[in-house]
Amino acid sequence: MARDPRFDVLFEEVQIGPKTLRNRFWQVPHCNGAGSERPGMQAEFRGVKAEGGWAAVFTEICLMTPDSDPLPWIGSRIWDNGDIRNLALMCEKVQEHGSLAGAELTHGGGLNHNAETRLPARGASQIPSDISAASCRAMSKREIRQIQGEHVDAALRARAAGFDLLTLFCGLANITNFFMYPFYNKRTDEYGGSLQNRLRFTKEVLEMMREAIDDCAIGIRMPIDTLEEPYGYGEAGFVADRDAPEYLETLSPLVDYWDLNVGTLNWGEDAGSSRFFPSNHQAPYTRIAKQHTDKPCVNVGRFTEPEVMLEAITSGQCDIIGAARPSISDPFLPKKIEEGRFDDIRECIGCNVCVSRWEIGGPPIWCTQNPTSGEEYRRGWHPEYYTRAKNTETAILVVGAGPAGLETAMVLGKRGYEAVHLVDDHKRMGGHLGWVSSMPGFAAWRRVVDWRETQIDQLDNVQFVPSTRLTADDILDYGAEHVVLATGSVWAGDGMNGPMHDVIPGADAALPHVLTPEQVVVDEKQLGQRVLVVDHDNYYMGSAMAQVAAEKGSDVTYVTHWDSLGEYLRFTLEEQRMWEKLTELGVEVHSQHLTLSLENNVGSLLHLWSGKERSVEFDSVILVTQRNSVCDIYDELHDDGERLAGAGIQSVHLVGDAHTPGMVAQSVFSGHRLAREFDSADPSVALPFIRERRLVGSTEDDFTLTSVSISDKIAN
Repeated sequence: MARDPRFDVLFEEVQIGPKTLRNRFWQVPHCNGAGSERPGMQAEFRGVKAEGGWAAVFTEICLMTPDSDPLPWIGSRIWDNGDIRNLALMCEKVQEHGSLAGAELTHGGGLNHNAETRLPARGASQIPSDISAASCRAMSKREIRQIQGEHVDAALRARAAGFDLLTLFCGLANITNFFMYPFYNKRTDEYGGSLQNRLRFTKEVLEMMREAIDDCAIGIRMPIDTLEEPYGYGEAGFVADRDAPEYLETLSPLVDYWDLNVGTLNWGEDAGSSRFFPSNHQAPYTRIAKQHTDKPCVNVGRFTEPEVMLEAITSGQCDIIGAARPSISDPFLPKKIEEGRFDDIRECIGCNVCVSRWEIGGPPIWCTQNPTSGEEYRRGWHPEYYTRAKNTETAILVVGAGPAGLETAMVLGKRGYEAVHLVDDHKRMGGHLGWVSSMPGFAAWRRVVDWRETQIDQLDNVQFVPSTRLTADDILDYGAEHVVLATGSVWAGDGMNGPMHDVIPGADAALPHVLTPEQVVVDEKQLGQRVLVVDHDNYYMGSAMAQVAAEKGSDVTYVTHWDSLGEYLRFTLEEQRMWEKLTELGVEVHSQHLTLSLENNVGSLLHLWSGKERSVEFDSVILVTQRNSVCDIYDELHDDGERLAGAGIQSVHLVGDAHTPGMVAQSVFSGHRLAREFDSADPSVALPFIRERRLVGSTEDDFTLTSVSISDKIAN
């Protein structure tokens, strides 16, 4: 398919100091959970993006010294020769596709826990860490010169590893920021006070790097505005209109590029979710840079649509399209634009599940749209290529066209199975995402369905059968050799919940005043004036129901046993904005409360720590307590081998929420994993994957999965 010539500008070369960028696509530094301790994962993860057309591919934060240790958050390290060797593998994988490899050189200063190294932190002024009980030492001038030298040493190690692009990270919470922002810098010497004094530390580091290195491009990644309070530092931070002109004009002679975003350590205002921020929402701030520098400028903005990218370049906003989340969702996004395959772009939905994995501090990265993300090395999965199955001459029935069923059917089709039927009792594909994506702020989540529907439409061997409800007998008579049940889950109508492991007296969704989320959105069951939302889930649904009810005009009281409204929203960077939304809507929030009963239109609440009870009267109550798997057909069939054999069915499998209710990302992964391994001896059991770890006195046997299970040993 030919590319529209209008988009040719996106594929022009850009000179970056001594390096040439082959197009205008730049994977900005972002976490993936690999660090330098999982070199295989790091290399393959980044290499696939280079293969997909990203002309520059970066590490996450690349920590320069042992006292820049942010554990439990995982970053790369460039401390010693071992790190050089490990990160060199990433450089090789990126460069073999003609792309430039970049390192984001980082020192967290006083922010660092240094939990592993146990070293004291260094900072501009002695201000306690924003996120821990630790403080730091206000460095003397001699100590400043020492840490500046350590920056240069780290840059030289990065160069030795093979990196082409060396970014000095001046964002979030970093030693350069601690000098730059009055919020942190209380010094009275030549490193404090005026803007020129506060940027002196960064300027001197750049001068020293320039003196030591002349064959790598050197740049800065920074927020061009730290935003107004309460989301940022206000006047005590970096204000684009006030500070950017002087800052950019002073440092531009020392850099080859600028990588710009917005925000602070509160980075949800930059990498905001699609529920609260549109694509390219940073543009009013970042576009200022081009007025004050002639060096190439990279902008981020959760760019997924080619038209938006084109406008960003042709309008003069920036020179290069930067992306983290869109590059995770579709590592081949540039190549698909280059080839004119816009419908094949797997657009990021902005759910920030990828971000949450960093915030939790655990590998690997997850992506709702792209289940191969983080699995390129350890499982050998590629986002675009699928091995042809060994047993393609078979008929497979997939029941349920939600996220798990769609992914299963699509991957089975791409692996060449000759007859895959995807059956659902609804007219349209989507499962629960059909109604979730209709809620305020969730429209982008529909992309999970739309992309898979587009892919399935291109597969002649996959047939969608809508508006068909199958019973166990129907499945036995269908003629399939293999059956996959992806029948999803439903919200409990009796208040069964995790904290109490029991139902809530008075909770019965068959009653007119008691509702589940499905009844609120799909059935449009009538809400009363006074609505009580009982949330024992820890993600988005409870607060979303409170928003829905309030926007319908109800007076809403929200009750949860968690400390906040959907604890996981903190990890997806949505908690703050959700609080703001519910506050604007007048929702009354009672956290740390159990709901003991809902009888006679009165919610009896118990405060967890004080033991005090309170009552809330309501006209309607929405139960967001737990989800129950719809797996009755699977349970009936799976336990009846005789009936299955009589029907010619060789296997029955259960995926997604029908197996275990969880995030959409987990449902998609569940279906993908089963389909990728459908020609294994038993696809219900996941194949082993590579674990990158050091083994003491290892032998070949340590890497071999035993063929005798524990249950076999017990039986024998």
